[in-house]
Amino acid sequence: MVENHKQWHEKLPFAFLGYRTTIHTSTGATPYMLVYGTKAIIPAEVEIPSLRIIQETELRDAEWIRSHYEQLALIDVKRMNVVCHGHLYQNRMFRAFNKRVKQRQFEPGQLVLKKIFPHQDEAKGKLSPNWQGHYMVHRVLTGGALILAKMVGEIHPKPINSDAVKRYYA
Repeated sequence: MVENHKQWHEKLPFAFLGYRTTIHTSTGATPYMLVYGTKAIIPAEVEIPSLRIIQETELRDAEWIRSHYEQLALIDVKRMNVVCHGHLYQNRMFRAFNKRVKQRQFEPGQLVLKKIFPHQDEAKGKLSPNWQGHYMVHRVLTGGALILAKMVGEIHPKPINSDAVKRYYA
């Protein structure tokens, strides 16, 4: 069998199976587990029955219904565990990110340079400057936002995040 890039559509179901049955770090569970509330049965287990498959096939109808009802009741518990795990994961990522962040304090009257973002008209290419202008901090807002003013006194109406400015030393 010759494998090349033209046969990717034939491999897609296997890729989906791998994705849906792999435990994700952010949730601590597989997507299959979150949807169906039970572990996925891989195709090899269907052809070569495992102990779990044999036990489920030998159950009577009433027992089967009761076991599935219990599994459905456990889905909510599992989903709540995933939500808690997700919050803990987000808190860990938040702390790891904030370890490296330097707090910058600006005061009114300080001179700053403003970052030129790629979507702005001033961004003309890769050799254009990354910072623009001499601006003066007009007002400091809560949460690290700044109101800037040009050196001639014209005040910008929109606040800018303090991450997008750096201090200018004249």
